[in-house]
Amino acid sequence: MAERVDCVVIGAGVVGLAVARAMAQSGREVLVLEAAEAMGTGISARSSEVIHAGIYYPPGSAKAQLCLEGRRRLYAYCAEHGVQHRRCGKLVVATDAAQIPQLRAIEATARRNGVGELRWLEPGEAGTFEPALRCVAALLSPSTGIIDSHGLMLSLMADIERAGGALVCRTPVIAGRRDERCLVLEAGSEAQPMTLAADIVVNCAGLNAQDVARRLGVPQGCIPPLHYAKGNYFTLHGGSPFSHLVYPLPEPGGLGVHLTLDLSGRARFGPDVEWIERIDYTVDPQRAEPFYASIRRYWPALPDRSLSPAYAGIRPKLAGPGAPSADFLIHGPQHHGVPGLISLYGIESPGLTAALAIAQAVAERLQSIR
Repeated sequence: MAERVDCVVIGAGVVGLAVARAMAQSGREVLVLEAAEAMGTGISARSSEVIHAGIYYPPGSAKAQLCLEGRRRLYAYCAEHGVQHRRCGKLVVATDAAQIPQLRAIEATARRNGVGELRWLEPGEAGTFEPALRCVAALLSPSTGIIDSHGLMLSLMADIERAGGALVCRTPVIAGRRDERCLVLEAGSEAQPMTLAADIVVNCAGLNAQDVARRLGVPQGCIPPLHYAKGNYFTLHGGSPFSHLVYPLPEPGGLGVHLTLDLSGRARFGPDVEWIERIDYTVDPQRAEPFYASIRRYWPALPDRSLSPAYAGIRPKLAGPGAPSADFLIHGPQHHGVPGLISLYGIESPGLTAALAIAQAVAERLQSIR
């Protein structure tokens, strides 16, 4: 016999946990299913941990709107719940004169998105912020920050539990079907099978969102394509001369090999863009060579042999190599015909920043379902 629950959220990354929190705090009984052995071991554990300002995304896009609203909500949440973070700011830099028009275009896009707290810096001004930096111009984004993403997920999980929700790990979704009144899910393993009947299912499975959608009966023609963009990171040995994040201009598939800081001030560089066919988190030490060349465009004094492999993440891209970047997709029954099901696709950067706003958007779509 199926166990009955109001809402099942599939995936316990930061977005899944934010959605589950919103649903639980709205009064629904919520169960979070996670295929891995613990929450937040996929995309959420392998990001730059940056709180983005919202400067790059096409005006009017879901990424732009949800990033700005998510950033506002996230800073407030961190302050209220004691989640470690720092509004350190970042510099987006042009390293030769030919890049200045692109940097100006980024500034214009940011302002159209409502990011008004930007400052254009000439080389001398940029040097007062970061003496080790070499550039011909820079854009200062003071509202960019860094966050302890694991601490955020622990806090979201605590909120879920206080609202009566629960997390079950090692419980992949095997299949699903719609009966007259609800969605019936088969989950778990042969040794520990679980059958759940839910009014609402929210698919927040990240890299596995398309596969989960197929298992839940979404027609193949309603499922967007999936491309794996691997991003490798390298750690800097020794201290960093930078107090801000430093970003070059964006490149196809990503934001360029940038310098980020953790909350202890340690620097790491990445991610690059490596298109792959299957999930693989190993970092090839040989990929450090092009990192040195990229970094020295804005930090010429980077010492030799100062980088070591750190980790890799994989972004669930909806557009492949050479194609324009795709927007976040939040698909409901009007998209796929399965009542009670919401699927999230392509939730890459700025997904961490946007998580609380994404959760609110999902909750609003589901208000009519009781």
